[in-house]
Parts: sequence; structure tokens; C-alpha cells
Amino acid sequence: MDCKQIEQLLNRYWRCETSLEEEAELRTFFNEGNVPQHLLRYKDLFVSQQVEQQVCLGKDFDARVLAEVEAPVVRAKRLTLTFRLMPLFKAVAVLVIIFSLGNVAQHSFLGDVKEVAAADTIGKQISAPSVALSGGDVTVSHEQQLLDSLHRMRKTEELKK
Repeated sequence: MDCKQIEQLLNRYWRCETSLEEEAELRTFFNEGNVPQHLLRYKDLFVSQQVEQQVCLGKDFDARVLAEVEAPVVRAKRLTLTFRLMPLFKAVAVLVIIFSLGNVAQHSFLGDVKEVAAADTIGKQISAPSVALSGGDVTVSHEQQLLDSLHRMRKTEELKK
């Protein structure tokens, strides 16, 4: 082949305008021993393409790879109801812990307060003075106020009978 013709093919090759037959012509030209000095820099490209096309995997490649790789053993798990509900159990346990800690914290903060909150008085004996016990006389002791309120309650019960 003529050097000018090869240079034209190379220009078309770099612009991606060559056909497969023209690329095969370039490969055969560069595989021959008579390559001009100014085109030697392209020889390695076309020779390596030819060599790479010849390299392929053997017919026994798949068998060798499969022999190296073990077949995965699939073990079926039995899913019980307890196993399926385990996330729910965990969520309930977390909620119980949070509410318990909140309850303990509330009682520890309110434990040093002498007055009892209205929500806390259900089912407990009230030790704080009530509205009925608070009278106009401040000098009367708390015990005396309790006794007076008990006497008044007895009198109202006796009158009802």
C-alpha cells in the first residue's frame, strides 16, 4: 500500500469515519515489517489490537471458575410468630422503659415538695391543708384546724340522721 493512502486512512480513523474493512487494512499494514519511520508511532496501537483479539479464554474457563467457587448452601429458616413479632416486643420494651423513667423522675422531683398536686391525690391521704380547712385565723395550728373540721363533719352527719 502507498504511504499517502495509509495516511489518509489514519486521518479518517482518528475522525471515526473508517469502516471495518479499512481498519483491517490498517492492521495488516502495521503488522507487516515494512513500516515507514514517520508511521512507527502508530504501529503499537494496531499490533496490540491484533494481539488482544487473539487472546481469549479457554474452553475450560467456566469449569475452572465454577470449581473454585463453592455453590452457596441455602438454609431455610423457620419463622415463628415470636420471631416475626420481635421488633414489636422491642418497641414495647423501649416505651415501658421510657414511661418508667419518666414516672420515677416525676416522683423524685416532686418527692421533696410538701404540697400534693391535685392529680397525685387520688387514692392517697392528703397531708396538705385543704380549702375547707383554711380559715381566717392564722394563729390556729394545723392540728387544731383538722380537729375543728372533723367536729363540723360529725355535726353535719348527726343532723342528716
